[in-house]
Amino acid sequence: MSTNLVIGIDIGGTKISAALFRPNGDILKKQTQLLDKRKGTEVVDLILQMVQSLTNQAYEENYQLNAIGACVPGIYNPTTKTVWAPNIPDWDHIPLFDMLQKGIPNPSTKLALDSDRSCYILGEAWKGKAKGCSDAIFMAIGTGIGAGILSNGKTIQGNGGIAGAIGWMELEPPYHNKYASCGNFEYYASGEGIARSAHELLEANPDTESILKLIPLNELTAHHVFDAFEKRDGLAIQVMDKAILYWGMAIANLVSIFNPEKIIFGGGVFGPGAQFLDQIYLEAKKWAQPISIQEVNLEVSALGGDAGLIGAGYLALTALNGTNVK
Repeated sequence: MSTNLVIGIDIGGTKISAALFRPNGDILKKQTQLLDKRKGTEVVDLILQMVQSLTNQAYEENYQLNAIGACVPGIYNPTTKTVWAPNIPDWDHIPLFDMLQKGIPNPSTKLALDSDRSCYILGEAWKGKAKGCSDAIFMAIGTGIGAGILSNGKTIQGNGGIAGAIGWMELEPPYHNKYASCGNFEYYASGEGIARSAHELLEANPDTESILKLIPLNELTAHHVFDAFEKRDGLAIQVMDKAILYWGMAIANLVSIFNPEKIIFGGGVFGPGAQFLDQIYLEAKKWAQPISIQEVNLEVSALGGDAGLIGAGYLALTALNGTNVK
C-alpha cells in the first residue's frame, strides 16, 4: 500500500469540500456537500461522513490514508483546539479537533486544523502564485476580509489564532459603533461592504441619479455595484473609489509591517476586483514604506475557490512530514 495519501477538508459557511491528495498535490477524489441548514455537531457528523467515504475509496484503490488537514472558517485556537465560526450556527468555541480525532476511522491518522486565512496562503505557496515565496500574504476579500500571512516560510498564527483578522483595521477615524461587528476596513471594502457603502450613499443622497436606485436596497449586492461601475454610473464609481482607497491603504500597512514578496488577492470580490490592481498599487505606494512597496508584487489568485482545500491538503502533509513551505 502507498503510505502517503492525505485528506484535505475545506469547511465553509454553506458547504464542505474534501479531497484525497497525493504528496505532489494531485487530487485523486473530490467531494462537496452543502451544509443545508446543519448546525453544531450536525456539521461535524457531515465532515466525518465525508472522511469515511474518502477513506473507503482510498482503501478500495489500495492506498493507505495517513493524515487529515482541515481548513476552518473563523478562528482556530491552536492552544485550546477550539473553533469559533460565526457563520456556522452553534460553532462558538466548539472543540472541533477532539471531536474529529475521536471520530476518524483510524485513530493513528494525524490531524491538523488551521484557519481559512492560513490555509489560503498555504495553498498559494504550495500550488499557486506564492510558490517559491518565503514571505507572502493572501488577502481574502469576499463576504468578509482576512489575511493569511506567510513569514519566513511559516504562517503567523498569533496568541489565540486570530492573526490576520485585518477587517478590523481602522483606516478612517473617528470610530463609529457600526464598525463593532466587523471593523472599519471590512465595513466598507468587503463584498458586503461594497453593497453597504452604496446603500448608505443612496440613503444619504436620495436625489442622486444612479441605476442602482432601480434595485431594492435590501437586495443590493456588490455584483450590482460592479455592473453599474462598468456602465460608468457615478455613484458606483464613488463606491469603488473608496474601496480602492481602503484596499491600497491596507496593502500599504501590510507591506510596511511584513515586507512580503507577493500579496495575492482572492475571494469573491477578486474576480471583478482584479481590474483595479494597478490602482490599488498606486494608492498603496503613497502610504507604504518606500523600499518595501517596490519589493512586492500584487497578483490575483489562480486557485479560485480551491485555495483553502489545497491549503488543507498541504496542512495534512505538514502534519505527516513535519515540513513547511520554505
